Amino acid sequence: MQEIVGAFLESPVKNVVITVPAYFNDSQRRATKDAGDIAGLNVMRIINEPTAAALAYGLQKRANCVEERTIFIFDLGGGTFDVSLLTIRNNVFEVKATVGDTHLGGEDFDDRILNHFVKEFKRKNKVDISGNSKALRRLRTVYERAKRTLSYDTEATIDIDAIYEGIDFCSSITRAKFEQLNMDLFEKCMQNVENCLVDSKIDKSSVDDIVLVGGSSRIPKGKQLLQEFFKGKELCKSINPDEAVAYGAAVQAALLSEGFKNVPNLMLQDVIPLSLGISTYGDIMSVLIPRNTSIPVKNTKPYVTGVDNQHRMLIEVYEEEETSGNKKDITITNENGRLSREEIERMIQEAEFFKAQDMLFKKKAKAINALDDYLYSVRRVMKDDCC
Repeated sequence: MQEIVGAFLESPVKNVVITVPAYFNDSQRRATKDAGDIAGLNVMRIINEPTAAALAYGLQKRANCVEERTIFIFDLGGGTFDVSLLTIRNNVFEVKATVGDTHLGGEDFDDRILNHFVKEFKRKNKVDISGNSKALRRLRTVYERAKRTLSYDTEATIDIDAIYEGIDFCSSITRAKFEQLNMDLFEKCMQNVENCLVDSKIDKSSVDDIVLVGGSSRIPKGKQLLQEFFKGKELCKSINPDEAVAYGAAVQAALLSEGFKNVPNLMLQDVIPLSLGISTYGDIMSVLIPRNTSIPVKNTKPYVTGVDNQHRMLIEVYEEEETSGNKKDITITNENGRLSREEIERMIQEAEFFKAQDMLFKKKAKAINALDDYLYSVRRVMKDDCC
């Protein structure tokens, strides 16, 4: 990418602004910055993708906006999903809330349909191609073209010669079938939309503009559900969903660089996507800075140590939304540096299991802490009586 951009600009590129999904945690952002450093780039800033899209929309469509406007960004890409709510006034962009899912995107929709066709092929030909990577790759390539067809037509055809052991495969899929197979994913998207509005404490009737970003935001069902959620409000389709994020990143880079003329005087105020806190006595995470707090921010909170006369202590900082400070390290080991679909599903199931365990753990820890407090009070009373 550095070479491509350098060739286009006819000058070497050293300073960059990189965009990441809004729900990336600190370790993921650090890894992204490290990748830029390894590539020989000076990463001036890392910003959230929906925030970058909002910058692009604000400059293209709402420049020098005097009256405050509330903008909702719906960013559904190939592998991640983010929604953000911002306000724009006098070139001040203030993020109110952001919610996302780093394991929800166009690939998840593709996997559902791919499995559908694999089952159909097996039913018709008594042959299972689920373990043949070449056949699956060809099927995925043809299906992705069919998926784009479904964005403007109600039916698409799949036709592949000799997909496996000389067997041809011809089938079709309707938009209704596509929507049926993926309805739970659409509902998951809309749940995140609702959560974002709840976190922002802004009613959906107050949203002025709804901006679609990311290639998968073109899916008709997603647009339909989004429009119904906002009571028929028109969706903004005037900016390119594939280019908006890059455009916004370029604007941010211009603001941070010197020597550029005609750069608008913008101010961007973002939020933290995940709560920050520390591990307290009993391995309970105590939230110090809640998610969707505007940054930069300072906060103080008094804590009492669990042992008298301590001279030093270890403070463990966590970034998460779970009730317990316990964390499970994840190591990515496959060739592409990405988790497989099986690993993701396993992690989701483990997350549900650990969530239930966390609730039990929290209840137990509170009971133990209450007992310790009671025993401490009894000892103090007995000590006073003896004196």
